[in-house]
Amino acid sequence: MVSMDPSQAQPASPRAVIATGTGRYGDPWHPFSETSARIAALLRDDGWDVTVDDDVDHALAHLDGFDLLVVNAGDPWRNGDTELEHHADPAADAGLTTAIARGIGIIAVHAALSTLRDHPAWRRAIGGEWEPGRSWHPPIADAHVRIVDAGHPITDRMPGIDVFDERYSDLAVDDGARVLAEHDVDGTAHPAVWIREDPTRAVVSSLGHDARAYDSPEHVRLLQRAARWAARA
Repeated sequence: MVSMDPSQAQPASPRAVIATGTGRYGDPWHPFSETSARIAALLRDDGWDVTVDDDVDHALAHLDGFDLLVVNAGDPWRNGDTELEHHADPAADAGLTTAIARGIGIIAVHAALSTLRDHPAWRRAIGGEWEPGRSWHPPIADAHVRIVDAGHPITDRMPGIDVFDERYSDLAVDDGARVLAEHDVDGTAHPAVWIREDPTRAVVSSLGHDARAYDSPEHVRLLQRAARWAARA
């Protein structure tokens, strides 16, 4: 028997789980299954071992062993329900809180800015949200997203992102967030991509409404870089 030199062993691929919106985390507007498949493909192309979980609560409750959590899901309170009518699944809440405490990387994609409303740890981690009554979007269309901070590894030497997408506008963004990219609507700039590093590394991309957004090579590259930065991979 020939023993393998440990120094020659192939390193394990980093592991990512994509929590995909279905059930109360689904909605009539976002094809989450389709966009999660595109996210999974771009991560696998960059060397990731990817699991797609279409049960958000199950995904949150089973984050042990994963380096990265990608959330691509909708608003469970979209029907006007109030906070008093909702309670987080205990296992999901414990799993998410524990994973954030150990430093799991996070990517929040598009409608993830309005999801996991039962989990305060999520809102603190991503540093912003879609705020009902304030946030909005113009009609989906071709758009250019400007890089406003090229001094970060995610956006280094990236000239900008040309994408067909739905541009979330007037989002609530916390003071501790570092904005990397913006888009303009009628002469007003709106944050499109930002990061947080406390309590863990998190990247928020307001892009990604449907599969057409992932036809943009710049958008794909942004997410690949975001994943490796967030997970320290």
